[in-house]
Amino acid sequence: MSHKEKTMEFSWVYEQSEVDWNELSGLYRIAPLGEKSPQDLATAFANSKFKCFIYAERTLVGVGRALADGVDCSYLCDVAVHPEYQGSGLGKKIIEKLVALSAGHKKIILYAKPGTEVFYSKLGFHKMNTAMAIFRNQKHAMETGLISET
Repeated sequence: MSHKEKTMEFSWVYEQSEVDWNELSGLYRIAPLGEKSPQDLATAFANSKFKCFIYAERTLVGVGRALADGVDCSYLCDVAVHPEYQGSGLGKKIIEKLVALSAGHKKIILYAKPGTEVFYSKLGFHKMNTAMAIFRNQKHAMETGLISET
């Protein structure tokens, strides 16, 4: 697989050697997916098997990654789209690319914000009945609907 590909409007990059981590941190902030430090992002992406960085000209406008073991499980996470490009189908394309890169895994799991279930169901994802989580900030996760009492 090439490390770069051009589509009509965007450049897709699949490796991180030229990523500006401060720019990526800013994208997560405005997407909005919260505060993620440049250092933490560099570590998370370095440890991810699959990653997509999407640029319009030289501006980072979309991103996503997947933690994958090559056989059993691929976990899609940290998908973000710049507000100016939300609603353009770019988020869908990122998910589709990560799913394609994850082909061959027994399961592909996605962690998403509450309220996005319909969007992801249109891409083939189904709600899990047995997913469990421990968050660093359990109280915030409970308040925002990410988890509930068992």
